[in-house]
Amino acid sequence: MRTAATGNSVYADPSALLKLYLHQSESARVSVWRARFSGPLPVTHHGRLEIINGICLAAFRKHITLEAMHDSLASFEEDFEEGRYLRADLLWRAALKRAADLSQKHTPAIGCRSLDVLHVASALELGSKYFLTFDRRQHRLAYEAGLKVVRI
Repeated sequence: MRTAATGNSVYADPSALLKLYLHQSESARVSVWRARFSGPLPVTHHGRLEIINGICLAAFRKHITLEAMHDSLASFEEDFEEGRYLRADLLWRAALKRAADLSQKHTPAIGCRSLDVLHVASALELGSKYFLTFDRRQHRLAYEAGLKVVRI
């Protein structure tokens, strides 16, 4: 689904947002989508950690230089400062309970990883209506959980 929804209604999986800071196959599509999008996207504390760690891991794996890593980290922080992201606080007990419930209900059929389930649960706890992911299993879980999956 293509959507003109505002940022607060969309939860973007951190691996999708990471494509804005590291060159990956879907990076251009995510950049175009983000440029057309209005409002800040919510990013949880664990989502922020995943993006930072993904950038640092790319340097460890020698996919980017240390200089590129520092530039990417600075760009990510600048996006918070410029209001493109909103630090989203969760009630962790509720999010983890919802994630466990989703796991029991869907993982036997879908085969989701824990963090993918946690992101879907986080989106639900934040009241998001849309979910952006490039992960096939997470896409299915988000759909099964009642979220509209953004296609770009």
